[in-house]
Amino acid sequence: MKSKYILPLFLLLQIIVLKILPYFSDYVEGFYSNNLFVRISHFSRTLLGKIPFSVGDCIYAVLILSAIVWFWKIRKTWRADWKDHILTILGKISIFYFFFHLLWAFNYYREPLFAKMEIKREYTDADLLAFTKRLIAKTNKIQFDITKNKSEKIVFPYSQKESFKMILNGYNNLAQEHPYFKYEILSVKKSLFSTPLTYMGFGGYLNPFTNEAQINDLLPMYNFPQTTAHEMAHQIGFASENECNFIGVLASVKNNNPYFQYAGYSFTLHYCLSIWKYKNEKIFTILKKQVNPGILKNYQESQDFWKQYDTFIDEGFHFIYDSFLKSNNQKDGMESYSKFIDLTINYYKTRQL
Repeated sequence: MKSKYILPLFLLLQIIVLKILPYFSDYVEGFYSNNLFVRISHFSRTLLGKIPFSVGDCIYAVLILSAIVWFWKIRKTWRADWKDHILTILGKISIFYFFFHLLWAFNYYREPLFAKMEIKREYTDADLLAFTKRLIAKTNKIQFDITKNKSEKIVFPYSQKESFKMILNGYNNLAQEHPYFKYEILSVKKSLFSTPLTYMGFGGYLNPFTNEAQINDLLPMYNFPQTTAHEMAHQIGFASENECNFIGVLASVKNNNPYFQYAGYSFTLHYCLSIWKYKNEKIFTILKKQVNPGILKNYQESQDFWKQYDTFIDEGFHFIYDSFLKSNNQKDGMESYSKFIDLTINYYKTRQL
């Protein structure tokens, strides 16, 4: 067999293995997520954590430029040598795919948090209504405790760099109750691509090759800790978007600092209100009137921010990312972000907010 076929065939083998892997989530959980990945992620964050800029973003920039140069070089020979060029592309994808899964993405196939934490999957409208009312009361209280004025929006008083370190407090508190959420060795960076990231409609992402969390530094600051805590959840081996939203909320609300608590509670409340707006406009209107005007001003701040960058680009990237999630054992795709409400409602059924 010619060597040029080896890597493309290896790609096919990887795809077959990944189709089988969901049936062995216990094995992935034990051997990979709680063992091999822990070692890999600790090494990556120890090596790159103290570097002040995103090494992963630099690597991506180099790879994109290299790809452009390569396509430019072969433009004249594409028709004549198309088969060899396609095999070369498939070979490079095969290598990329292998390291993507080895260094992080096998976590897509680990045991779900529902099972791990013994939390129910379903909730009723009555459950949602009761939880939303509790959440309104809690978020209102924190907003008023901070501002002493129901109509004043929250202005986050810390820098982004300060907030990265301060988020660790919430993770430390969370790990005392659930040790598998322990976060060690900080490696969170401002993304070098924050502007294009905003046009794409994303607040941050994890680089699976370097285990650096990249945060969009243009985001409204009142919700900045929640976005960061979400990406940090990816760093400790949780791939599902709904699970990372859930973990990010817990790490925020368990922080000793009220501004970080506000980020978590207001984020969750916004999702609950959005669900009611979709399900029952009348109930949504009643609930919204109970929310302090200052909180609604923060929501408007976010809406105004994203509206500035609202183009066809974000819709295209959301479609691509939706397909990416579905191909990686996340059947709900982009909708999985809102599924964290299932976890949160059932988690707090027996706990105080």
